[in-house]
Amino acid sequence: MHVVRISTLERDELRDYRSLTDVALRRVSEPAGGLYIAESAKVIARAIAAGHVPRSVLLQEQWLADIEPIVAEFEGPIFVGDSALLQELTGFEMHRGAIASMHRPALLPVADLLKDARRVVVLENIVDHTNVGAIFRSVAGLGADAVLVTPRCADPLYRRSVRVSMGTVLQVPWTRLPDWPEGAQLLRDAGFHLAALALAPDAVSLPDFAANAPEKVAIMLGAEGDGLSRQALENADTIVTIPMLHGVDSLNVASASAVALYALQSGHR
Repeated sequence: MHVVRISTLERDELRDYRSLTDVALRRVSEPAGGLYIAESAKVIARAIAAGHVPRSVLLQEQWLADIEPIVAEFEGPIFVGDSALLQELTGFEMHRGAIASMHRPALLPVADLLKDARRVVVLENIVDHTNVGAIFRSVAGLGADAVLVTPRCADPLYRRSVRVSMGTVLQVPWTRLPDWPEGAQLLRDAGFHLAALALAPDAVSLPDFAANAPEKVAIMLGAEGDGLSRQALENADTIVTIPMLHGVDSLNVASASAVALYALQSGHR
């Protein structure tokens, strides 16, 4: 472990942490650079436990003792600076202990991810990082085996997604699908029944579907507002809806994912 105390922001190695609040910038620069940002000691610990490798770590002096056991085997720089300096660098006040620039692991082929899976969640074009992170947390807590995201879906390893997921995005296996209908065919080749969570006159209610669910189910969730695309619905084997009360027609997509996964887990009516 190599602690480097900084008093200026002139070091080139600090570029990974510049303007972390600029969503448009990070969306392009982090994947292109093969990096993502892990925020908080807990998330960094989960990342390292998953086999991910830090490029560097950034923190205030008072958090050094907390982070030392987590990065004890890490040979790269541990940058330590005062609060004002780090806020100038990152664009926000760091009150979660530490952040780390992590090397992205290579994504697995879809077939490899599906080989031993029984329940998977497909995220089609969900662009809100908060919803992506919350869905990963539901997947981890409610027993799905993997997440598949379409090319236009938000980055699960974006800083906010990782934080909202409480680091579970680093534990749940995931990869990117091709667009439809290629993605649907890959799921069918692996024996999955495609269940689209959507509103439709001929939809099956979630309790009825869960009571007699196929052995392998892929739950398809669509973008905020618009829902699943026409291509996704055309490729679904079943359209499933969550029964609602009091004139409410649907739930937030992250909430809907939790309800659907719980229903499939328990098979309750």
